[in-house]
Amino acid sequence: MPNRLQSSNSDGAPGTRPTQPVATAITALSELSGARLEWVGQPGSQSSEVVVKGVDLRAQGIVADDLFAALPGARTHGAQFAVDALGRGATAILTDEAGLELIEAAGKAPDRSVPVLVHPNPRDVLGEISAEIYGRPSEKMQVVGITGTSGKTTTSYLLEAAIAGAGRKPGLVGTIETRIDGRRVPSALTTPEAPQLHALFAVMAEQGIDTVVMEVSSHALALGRVDGIRFDIGAFTNLSQDHLDFHRDFEEYFQAKARLFDPESTVRAEHAVVCVDDVWGRRMAELAATDESDAVTTVSTSTAEAEWKVGAVEVAEDGSQTFELVGPDGQSWPVSLRLPGRYNVANAALALTVSFAAGLDPDAAVRALGTVDVPGRVQRIDRGQSFLAVVDYAHKPAALEAVIATLRNQVPGRVAVVVGAGGDRDAGKRTLMGEAGARGADLLIVTDDNPRTEDPAKIRASVMQGAIDVPESERGEIREVGDRALAIEQAVRWAQPGDVVLVAGKGHEVGQEIDGVKHPFDDREVLGEMIGRFAINTAHGGKQ
Repeated sequence: MPNRLQSSNSDGAPGTRPTQPVATAITALSELSGARLEWVGQPGSQSSEVVVKGVDLRAQGIVADDLFAALPGARTHGAQFAVDALGRGATAILTDEAGLELIEAAGKAPDRSVPVLVHPNPRDVLGEISAEIYGRPSEKMQVVGITGTSGKTTTSYLLEAAIAGAGRKPGLVGTIETRIDGRRVPSALTTPEAPQLHALFAVMAEQGIDTVVMEVSSHALALGRVDGIRFDIGAFTNLSQDHLDFHRDFEEYFQAKARLFDPESTVRAEHAVVCVDDVWGRRMAELAATDESDAVTTVSTSTAEAEWKVGAVEVAEDGSQTFELVGPDGQSWPVSLRLPGRYNVANAALALTVSFAAGLDPDAAVRALGTVDVPGRVQRIDRGQSFLAVVDYAHKPAALEAVIATLRNQVPGRVAVVVGAGGDRDAGKRTLMGEAGARGADLLIVTDDNPRTEDPAKIRASVMQGAIDVPESERGEIREVGDRALAIEQAVRWAQPGDVVLVAGKGHEVGQEIDGVKHPFDDREVLGEMIGRFAINTAHGGKQ
């Protein structure tokens, strides 16, 4: 029998299952989901006592006693792999009418009698079914979901630190990594598919995790990946252009995020904490409001009306910051933050406001925030050079503009920016990326990001067009260098004492996807290598 702890999740990385799985009757899942129970395969005993102990979307991830979720896909129906899944130990199948027909087709039928749950839209019920199979683990912990365009990862790390600092055991589900009480576990999606997510939550509950912080993407909300989760708190950062390759327009993008806050949504959080610095935050706060006076808490770093407000911000030469967070009763807390940038003040204020709503000790939470660094987010690369070198994940126009402004305020010299745009993603933001880079930088080097299956030159051309369209009087030098390592080298060679080199777009990523193949590439390592080889040496003040 396969080891349940070594099964695979739907993105192909090693997964994790609870050590003490719950046995759930197939009839109970039929009643819960409203799915019709059919039997396929060779005539034989059709026992209502058939149980499942796990669930997976991929045949390769199936282990003994699993439910195989055979969902329709864009190119292939999951039911095509039903026989493989059954061979790996699946005891039942969830699918739609088309999937049932495929399973019953000549040569596809299993060699034993197998129960099949048939639902018109199986993905719509997969979250609830997964939650039931794994014993509804989200109800055993306090779960905080953080959504928005920018700041989700940083806010998650800050909040995780506050939870640990207050004496609780945190779980983290995020873009960079998934962690159980500080221990990293594999993850490839911002939010895993529902079966993997509920299995992960079950593992966290087994290991004594009491508070979970997770990033919740618009894809996860729109595709039902977080269905079946009980969110205690939903937090909103901000909204700007992103993912318009997936969503039809900006309004649909907003509505996807709103599933975490809308009183009519099945995944609405019990309490909302919303940053109202932008119009979208103010709209989200209004949407989340109900007759319950404590349903929404607002926070702001600007002049916007909010219950929690950020006072004067002081910035040190190294970019660290201090500010006052003032509550609705006038009480304030002095906050120290290692991370630079006004937007990180907003992230920290949101994280603290969430921590207060979660019942954490305020003083412990505030102290913990002063210790946090976030991989790939304004991450400094120091090899003794005489200029500031930074890697950041900024891959959206607003985020790029913000990080450039932050760094320009920190250094007396010039700013070089190395950036591109991803392939097979929102093409509309490419010219905006070029414009943001050109307006903010003294030297903009347009390079390849993750071209994926697109022609890299065409992506660069779009970014270049946005940069060139900026009037010459409002921009600096612009170069196009397709090879990302060479682009980073040129920026390093250009830098003088007091300047800053920003390599943006990929942050913590350790690969570059070109023509569907992911090649090893870490901006942090490459930037460090180039500094070591070509940078101005602080001690000698000249070129090496």
